Amino acid sequence: MSTPYVLVERSGPVARVVLDRPERRNPLSLQMMREATAAIRELGADRSCGVVVITGSGPALSAGHEIGEMVERTLEQEREIFSTCVDLMESIQAIRQPVIAEVQGHAVAAGCQLVATCDLAVAVDSARFGTPGVKIGLFCSTPMVAVSRSIGRKRAMQMLLTGQTIDADTAVEWGLINEAVPAEDLRGRVDELATSIADASPLTLEIGKQAFYRQIDLPQDEAYAAMAETMATNAMTCDAQEGMTAFLEKRAPEWRGE
Repeated sequence: MSTPYVLVERSGPVARVVLDRPERRNPLSLQMMREATAAIRELGADRSCGVVVITGSGPALSAGHEIGEMVERTLEQEREIFSTCVDLMESIQAIRQPVIAEVQGHAVAAGCQLVATCDLAVAVDSARFGTPGVKIGLFCSTPMVAVSRSIGRKRAMQMLLTGQTIDADTAVEWGLINEAVPAEDLRGRVDELATSIADASPLTLEIGKQAFYRQIDLPQDEAYAAMAETMATNAMTCDAQEGMTAFLEKRAPEWRGE
């Protein structure tokens, strides 16, 4: 499966969605975002896919929106760009599979938003991250939603107000990404992480991912009430019963996805 700007590669249960306009540093144009959203949703419906990886071709994951699409446009056209971006970001967290950002180069503006939106992120140690919109008069308000939820208010405001980038080590320290590795180790480390995740019950992963985003912004008492019910219903699934039985019997579980 491929389209002009997005490629999809499969290796067993792991699928890679590749942003493929390296000559433009993979801008999140309307076409790119629509193609990426369609690919992610299609993989989300594919029961043979266990983990989705989002990466890019060339020296950057993404340089953000296609600025040329936002000059001399109507308000409705500007709204279309950002609503399409929201669709892309929400699709990443809505699909049942965990999504890993494989950051092979810089990720700024909406590209940084993409990294912050993914469930996990591993980057090359030379990558840089930023929300530089303030420097061109366009505050990174939609990237702010994902970034502030990943790194907290003060650090997010520092990035947003100054427009300055941070390096990969700082991104790890701040919680924007999970790991920074040498370029030659990036794909192998992401594959290792993805394979480890894909070994779990796909149903359990789906329940867990949905539950995480459902509880994260709730008050603690509401979160505990919701998650206690989630664990109780999770425990009743065939996969949970099989997993617990296999643990007691000291054998590998056989997942049924139900």
